[in-house]
Amino acid sequence: IVHGIPGSRILREGDLVSMDVGAIVDGYQGDSAVTAGVGEITAHATALIEASEGSLNAGIQAAREGARMGDLSWAVQDYAESRGFSVVREYVGHGIGRALHEEPAVPNYGTPGRGMILRSGMALAIEPMVNTGTWKTKVLEDNWTVVTQDGGLSAHFEHTIVVTQGDA
Repeated sequence: IVHGIPGSRILREGDLVSMDVGAIVDGYQGDSAVTAGVGEITAHATALIEASEGSLNAGIQAAREGARMGDLSWAVQDYAESRGFSVVREYVGHGIGRALHEEPAVPNYGTPGRGMILRSGMALAIEPMVNTGTWKTKVLEDNWTVVTQDGGLSAHFEHTIVVTQGDA
């Protein structure tokens, strides 16, 4: 799902790879992630990647001044789940600024009309992690690598955004 420690594992045709990178410019942080297939991937894996990226875009569209965090979170969840996938609940997006992880937490699941009111100028890292099976996770023995509890596939997309008025 996320994290991972470099090692001797060889990527093979059909694998999915998530790349999560950050940048610091003038003291401010940025955070972004994409998932890509290695060579030919199954139609189901392609649908998973598309659902994960689509759920990110749904969350971005919902992140407007005056909306509630639950509106953004529900947009992510609804997009993924309406396509037959699940969203990870144990790892979420976050506020971002001079530190990589700041308040508020930005869940990938929620209830419309609930949660804090989004204000213009808030910087958020929206990052849905979408799975083919259960949303539940497992941390491997390295205490860092996170995988799906049921061994299913996962895709991860992330963008840093600033809440605005309207569609800007």
